[in-house]
Amino acid sequence: LNQSPLITEDEIAHLNEHSLEVQLPFIQYFKKDVSIVPVCLSYHISFEELEELGKAISSGIKEFKEEVMIVASTDMSHYVEHEVAKKKDFLAIEKMLNLDAKGLYDTVQREDISMCGFQPTTSAIVASKELGAKKATLVKYQTSGDTSGNYHEVVGYAGIKIN
Repeated sequence: LNQSPLITEDEIAHLNEHSLEVQLPFIQYFKKDVSIVPVCLSYHISFEELEELGKAISSGIKEFKEEVMIVASTDMSHYVEHEVAKKKDFLAIEKMLNLDAKGLYDTVQREDISMCGFQPTTSAIVASKELGAKKATLVKYQTSGDTSGNYHEVVGYAGIKIN
């Protein structure tokens, strides 16, 4: 990863980012002794930079020669009505299921989907494809309304596995 000029060590980038503290307990549940490389991305990053990053990640993984899992974290739509969230979220989910990184990036921008982690998801798709991924599966989709009963302002969530 040190080969890419896009990747620099920056502890400050992690100060206001909470996704790692959400992911780590799940990762450690399945594997107690695990090493991680957390990566935070700017919101204002081009598709070309995300593609370059994805390729750098896949290159680093190939050189590592041990089993590696790529984890990208994002919520889907934020604070919209349930049906709006589902409609918008499934536009993005369709692109993820088709392993269409550029399509995901463009769809989120064009449809104004408030998906906070589409950038790492885009790079993860690029890296996964570079490593030979052929399919993605939707594990589950729901909104906060499915749990709270409040369907007026929801956040969407999707679990997707890429192989």
